[in-house]
Amino acid sequence: MSRIQLWLLLLLVLLSCVADSVSTMNQQKDRSIKSAVFLSPPFFLHPGSVANKFYFNIPFPKGHIALKSFDAEVIDENGIPVPLHETYLHHWVIERYYGRKESLADGNSELKAFNHSSFIWMRNAGICKGTLGQYYGLGSETRRTSTWVPDPYGIEVGNPEKIPDGYKEKWLLNVHAIDTRGVEDRLGCTECKCSLYNVTMDEFGRALPKDYDGGLHCCYDQTQCQVRAGIQNVSRILYLKYTVKWLNWAENIIPVKIYIFDVTDSGEYSVDPSKENPLNLSCKVEYAIKSCKDNGGCVDTKRTWLVIPTGGDIVYGVAHQHSAGLGATLYGQDGRVLCTSSPIYGDGEEAGNEAGYIVGMSTCYPKPGSVQVADGEMLTLESNYSSNQAHTGVMGLFYVLVAEAVPKSKTMLFLSFPGSLDLGLTKHTWSFVLAGGMLTAIFGISYLCKRGRSKPYQPLVMT
Repeated sequence: MSRIQLWLLLLLVLLSCVADSVSTMNQQKDRSIKSAVFLSPPFFLHPGSVANKFYFNIPFPKGHIALKSFDAEVIDENGIPVPLHETYLHHWVIERYYGRKESLADGNSELKAFNHSSFIWMRNAGICKGTLGQYYGLGSETRRTSTWVPDPYGIEVGNPEKIPDGYKEKWLLNVHAIDTRGVEDRLGCTECKCSLYNVTMDEFGRALPKDYDGGLHCCYDQTQCQVRAGIQNVSRILYLKYTVKWLNWAENIIPVKIYIFDVTDSGEYSVDPSKENPLNLSCKVEYAIKSCKDNGGCVDTKRTWLVIPTGGDIVYGVAHQHSAGLGATLYGQDGRVLCTSSPIYGDGEEAGNEAGYIVGMSTCYPKPGSVQVADGEMLTLESNYSSNQAHTGVMGLFYVLVAEAVPKSKTMLFLSFPGSLDLGLTKHTWSFVLAGGMLTAIFGISYLCKRGRSKPYQPLVMT
């Protein structure tokens, strides 16, 4: 075997070792993604009825982990997905809290349990006080909206160093579903019009304002929307099936902060928002839309200005809207578009493609480092709805994940973008590649030099 053949063979062996190392590490990475499917406690619905349940200490992954996604949908007792035109999923949210180890407040409970002294609520980083503290939350769009947190990022939970003595980290699930089988006005029931529910007071017995035509305060748990005459009162057992994916926490995972912005945010904060009437909070969560006959146009645009406390890289974004939504956009202080999220409407009958319903929202996955916000930057949130007819109880929320600028040491270890291959090479692997490349280069140069010195001179030909 010649020296050049030996050199080529060494190079092939080196490249094969590198490929095997990358392949092995990617296999290990794939195996490190964990996934589990859970069911909520059962809830019961009959035509026109409402379930707004709060389940404490739900089954959830344990330990110091990085959440990667949380997906959910409503199923029946046979595990079959239930379409929105039968059971409208107004929303589901999960909230994180520390509960005393001896606390018995598990399972289903009433809303008033939120202020119990046995709980320490761990809210997201959002600026709404007294509401919108969830880590995840979606509505009718749940089946076709991605919640995936791209690499190398993750939502950090379960850090034992941050859990107070005598407490455990737990999770609360809120499910708000409306049975619209046989109702007189399906859209009106899903928009919680007070007249259809025959409601004049909220669930705490407080009188509703005279100009409050519809929304969450008229379709609370066990309320009833009007059904057509002759509809059989057939009850059904339903569950929220939720799938969680996560990683064990590692130093090369970059934590993200969760911000949920609300287009109704007035910026007026109460001293103790937990004791205030929800109708008086700065973030009212929902609002009403007048028909175009009243405002002279067929698109209702609502804007608000918000200050983000801590900036960084935006790595994910998505809006939440109701039927008639046309999309929402979050702008930076200089007018640049940070993220636009548009609704996906169904055009069929099957679950996940129901005609007339928002069955998904588009998401933003910027290249890491390409979309940034500064500390204290003024943002603008814009929410657009069709105003061809009036609507009650609509929402204009925007959910973003923000990470601190990625350190150079971590960008070297994570060369990944959404949807691409994550090499995830360790320092040892890079050292091996560098050393092997240097040895190969030295060997090749040495061989060429020796070959040049040993080559005989060619005599000059005299003519």
